[in-house]
Amino acid sequence: MTAWHATGDTGFGPYTVLDLYDLPDDGKGFELEDGWLVEVAAGARHNWIARTLARKIEAALDGAGVIVCDGGEWEVSTPAGVRKPDIALVPYSVARSVIAEGSPKLIPGIDLLLVVEVVSPGSGSERTDRVRKVREYAGLGVPQYWIVEHQPGLRIRRGILDGGTYRWEPEVAAGQQFTAEIEADSTISVAFDPAVLIDI
Repeated sequence: MTAWHATGDTGFGPYTVLDLYDLPDDGKGFELEDGWLVEVAAGARHNWIARTLARKIEAALDGAGVIVCDGGEWEVSTPAGVRKPDIALVPYSVARSVIAEGSPKLIPGIDLLLVVEVVSPGSGSERTDRVRKVREYAGLGVPQYWIVEHQPGLRIRRGILDGGTYRWEPEVAAGQQFTAEIEADSTISVAFDPAVLIDI
């Protein structure tokens, strides 16, 4: 993840949401963080893991009245600006407004039920995912935040909101069973071995 420092008609940042939307669609993703456009780079392995995990969550929904948003295409407003989580769980009514009505363009962070970020230790976005976003999502009241790592091995850590901060459960590695319950219109129960996230 790198800050975009290119000059424009107005010089260097700070940038706004309008600047974010004016970027050319060249396959790169950007987030807006404290007035800076920050590139979010993701490789094939990262994207496969996020996609596979999103499908695992979707398979468990069973009429819970929520939608799984994945692929970093759904934009979320936070105190820092605009985030594009790898996976987010939102109420059906919010997702329907975004898709059918085109409004809001930004999903209010307070509407999220779950956020998942796939990180790689040593990557440029690791600190943001482990520190900045933890504080932002907790401050918004997002009930759960999962961090998925895939190097050197697959593992998941689940944070559960507890009094304004996340209480972190023990890490679950490949070969173990990850289990979680997410509260929506009904309770969503998810269970799988993290190793399946890189099965082809």
